[in-house]
Amino acid sequence: MLPKLATPKYDMIVPSTGESITYRPYVVREEKILLIAFESQDESMIEKAVLNIIETCIESKISIKALTNFDIEYMFVTLRSKSVGEGIKLTLPCTACEEPNELKIDLDKVIVSNLEDVVDKHIKITDDISIDVKWQTVNDNLKKVTPKTETDGIIQMVASGIETVYSGEEIFASKDVPKKELIDFVESLSTDQFTAIVDVLQKAPYLSYKMEYTCKKCGEHNERSLNGLIDFFQ
Repeated sequence: MLPKLATPKYDMIVPSTGESITYRPYVVREEKILLIAFESQDESMIEKAVLNIIETCIESKISIKALTNFDIEYMFVTLRSKSVGEGIKLTLPCTACEEPNELKIDLDKVIVSNLEDVVDKHIKITDDISIDVKWQTVNDNLKKVTPKTETDGIIQMVASGIETVYSGEEIFASKDVPKKELIDFVESLSTDQFTAIVDVLQKAPYLSYKMEYTCKKCGEHNERSLNGLIDFFQ
């Protein structure tokens, strides 16, 4: 019988909770699934592959579905750093002449932006009605329905971002409210009320990496921020 290879173990901190968890790097069988997903350019397929790899490689007891989107993005980049090396290569165009420039991204320097910002997630809708919002989670992603229009997509995002509704003395947890009822509630908001919720949701933490490079063709100095998982694997 062939020998089994020893797999190193590492610790990382979950951004949204500060919890320390143990993980192992992913191996060839898991990277194969990932490569197939990225080659497909199908966001749903990529999302499932990333979740499967995280679930397989995290050895601590943790609810994957309860994690925020930025938790998942950070955890995957950390896993990738230990699995295939700290650096990945991207080809980005020059903002002046559009010449492709090959660049190396140091995954160990990727951060979660806005994480330390104090955001008031309680929003007053009327004198009697207010809500608490939450950051999007994996569970929210799994429940979402493909929107017919961009507007429908934004309404769905706002509905899934509502955690609690307060009406006088009554308290409604969104997890106990039918989705259609939440959608109806969001669609009944005024433009100002709707915008107030969107403004808070847009302050959610996100994966970020700031980079500067000089175009190899025209010498133009470029500055760019990579935000979100897809940006790192384009």
